[in-house]
Amino acid sequence: MNNILVTGATGNVGKHVVSQLAQAGIPVRALVRDPSRARLPENVQVVAGDLTAPETLEPALRDVDSVFLVWPGFAAETAEPVVEAVAKHARRVVYLSADVPGAGDDDEPTIFHQRIERLIKRTGMTWTFLRPGGFAVNTLGWADQIREGVVRWPYGAASRSLIHEKDIAAVATHVLTSGGHAGAAYVITGPERLTQAEQVRVIGEAVGREVRWEDMPPEEARQVLTAAWGDPGFVESALRGWESFVTAPEKVTDTVERLLGRPALTFHEWARDHAADFR
Repeated sequence: MNNILVTGATGNVGKHVVSQLAQAGIPVRALVRDPSRARLPENVQVVAGDLTAPETLEPALRDVDSVFLVWPGFAAETAEPVVEAVAKHARRVVYLSADVPGAGDDDEPTIFHQRIERLIKRTGMTWTFLRPGGFAVNTLGWADQIREGVVRWPYGAASRSLIHEKDIAAVATHVLTSGGHAGAAYVITGPERLTQAEQVRVIGEAVGREVRWEDMPPEEARQVLTAAWGDPGFVESALRGWESFVTAPEKVTDTVERLLGRPALTFHEWARDHAADFR
């Protein structure tokens, strides 16, 4: 099997993809901004490069057959030259997208993931899109509040089917190393729904302390998140999503189990895995 390039190789998902491929004895190349700071398995080829600077990607893409693409940030303005560079070298791309309401090919995309999916489709590469729902790891954003015993956040009744980043990586690894996935768009979720308030309770149980939920008014949340994320459009999308999950809970799919032959990891398991991060 030819080389697989993993972008975002030190990130929450990418580091697990790199490790799982390396453990399987598959040649893997990791794209990182600073190789001196990367902590990856010894048998992984680490190459410097930056997706926001397409001119730096040539060494990483040389002799690569497949690419696991994770896009940094919230915008797709610089994505076109990156996708073109990938298509120049690679036969196949597995893109970590998102499960959002789909827009037709002639409609205006509602989120940057859709823009990048369209760019990929136009290249002629073989592609597979992974479309997770909510990431369990995003609840690490509550860590400081968990330590204080109260989490203030909007829409505590929003019901999510959060997925463990290890499951996203396991699906990516499976798709990268097996056939039959060309043109597939896999919606992947955790195996259960929990409201955001229930997620906080589960994390509290994992760390051994009682944590209380307090609803933050949406207007206050809009200001706080815009200051933190810097993208008003993405904030609006997030707030609309959380609001919608109050009355229409996030879907639960069996994709992880169908592809991997085992149940998806639960949020309780995720919380136990990350308990130290909240202490």
